[in-house]
This record gives sequence, structure tokens and C-alpha cells, in this order.
Amino acid sequence: MDKRTILTITGSDGTGGSGVQADIKTISALGGYAVSAITSITLQNTLGIQEFYDVPAAIVSGQIEAIINDVQPAIVKIGMIRSVSVLSAVVEALLKYEPAYVVYDPVICSSKGEKLMGDDVLSQIQHKLLPLCSLVIISNRDADSFKNIQIRGKVLCIDDRKLHGFTNAFSSAIAFYLSQGNSEEDAIDKAHKYIGQLAPQTSNLTGRSSSLYNDFIAAVDKYYVQNSDVAFYSDYLNVSSRYLAQVCKRIVDKTPKAIIDDYLIQAIEVKLKTTDETIQEIAYDFGFSNQAHFSKFFKKLRGVSPTDYRKNLTS
Repeated sequence: MDKRTILTITGSDGTGGSGVQADIKTISALGGYAVSAITSITLQNTLGIQEFYDVPAAIVSGQIEAIINDVQPAIVKIGMIRSVSVLSAVVEALLKYEPAYVVYDPVICSSKGEKLMGDDVLSQIQHKLLPLCSLVIISNRDADSFKNIQIRGKVLCIDDRKLHGFTNAFSSAIAFYLSQGNSEEDAIDKAHKYIGQLAPQTSNLTGRSSSLYNDFIAAVDKYYVQNSDVAFYSDYLNVSSRYLAQVCKRIVDKTPKAIIDDYLIQAIEVKLKTTDETIQEIAYDFGFSNQAHFSKFFKKLRGVSPTDYRKNLTS
């Protein structure tokens, strides 16, 4: 077996802060050589994960077999596994090829608190995967999931400081130092020292969510009378509607549509309070096709019709 090469079996993170990208980055930075098998592909950015595509078990098995047959890595580092079928494929490969070390970094919750696997997978991990692991690296956010689970190999519980990819870097560093012939204790010690230097740099990628939100609010303030369609604003800002919704949810816990409607309803209330225009005239002022549509919109947001709202002002 080739102790210099490390096989990482985990998911893909397009931001590079975690997953296979982070494993390869850490191992390469230390001077090692990483090969990989991908278990899941995420639609992900700095705000979190929007969607998963779990790679079929047969493809995961094929990736692992192709690498192990050819390169024969003695060190295997395992991360995100989201399905029982993929878990079975990984366990079968470990039993067949018997690598010298298996380092497992369970990825149960993301750094944003999103749960990434079901209880059925966790149960099978307990019975099938954990007995094959040399080292299990458990982050503080995943600790509750393991509090009643007995693990045969060495267990390290670490404070990930809520940094995206922190445990990735630490477990990958351990795998690298094991590949250099260090004992488990020495590999852990050296990884601690390495991660101590790396921590300030971990997950330093930042997105443009704050500036985009401010641009969105400015656009709404300018165009809300003419346009209440979210698609108009996403096109105007040259982003997807999904990303715009994610930004608004993260910053103010509202949908873009709710924000637009807030601007619209407040302006309508001012008109109702300060002008003598008819309900129909106000409806047309704000781009509604008819009075009925306008009244339905107003009642949905304020609980009364615009006519009754205006009457209540003078009662």
C-alpha cells in the first residue's frame, strides 16, 4: 500500500471551505497527495446549502474501486455520507481492501446548523462504519448525535469554533501526518499545531449578501410602484431569484415578495389617509388591473378592505 497517498471520501462544497475541495487543499498544502471519491454534490454558497445531489452508490463504489485498485492508498479519510446505500458501498470497500488507517470526520450538521443526514444513516454508521475507524473526529455541533454511541477507535471531540471547514482541515491534517509514518498520537499533536496556525484563515470566503440586500432595497424603493414582481428585481440585480430569497431570509427573515409588499402597502396607506382619490383611482396608481384585485391584496395584508380602512380613520 502507498502510505503517501490519502483517499478522501466525502461530499463536494463549491465554496472550497469544506468537503473534498478543503481536504485536497489541506493535504496538498502540507505536501501530501490526495485522491478522492465524491458522495454528494451540493448547491452551496457562503449563505449555506440549498440542495443536494447524492451520487448513486454504484458510482461511489466505482470511484473508490478505481482509485484503490490502482493507487492502493493506506490512509482513508471519510466525511459526508448521506445515504444507507452509499454507506454500505464505503463499508464494503473498507472491509475488502483493509487500509492501514481510517480517519472519520462525521458530517451530520453544517456550520449553519443544517442537518445533513437522517437518523437511519446515523444508526447504520454506528453499527457498520464506526467499528472500522481508527480515529473519529467529532465537532461540538455533532456531539449530541454521538452521546449514546460507543466507538471502538480513538475519539477526538473538538471545538470547531463555528468555522466552516474547521474539522475538515483538522482531520485531513491528521490523515496527512499518518501518511508520513507518524503514530496516531504524534499525528494528532502535529495536526493540533497546524490547525492552530490555520484557524484565523479558515473559511475566510465571504459573499456579497449584505451589499446585494442594500442594492435590492434601493431598487425596491425606486421601482415598487411599477414592479412588484420578484423576477424583475433578480433580473435587475443580475442574480437568481433563489439567491435573492436566500439573502433576504438570512438578513431580515423575509421573502423578497414580502419586502416589496411592505413598501407597497405602506405607500397605499399613505394615499388612503392623505388623499381624496377613489379606491379605484388608487388601485390604478399602484398598477393594479382592477379595484377587486387591489382590495383583495390590501385585505390580505391588513385584514380589512381599503374602504373599511379609510372609514376607520374617521370613526
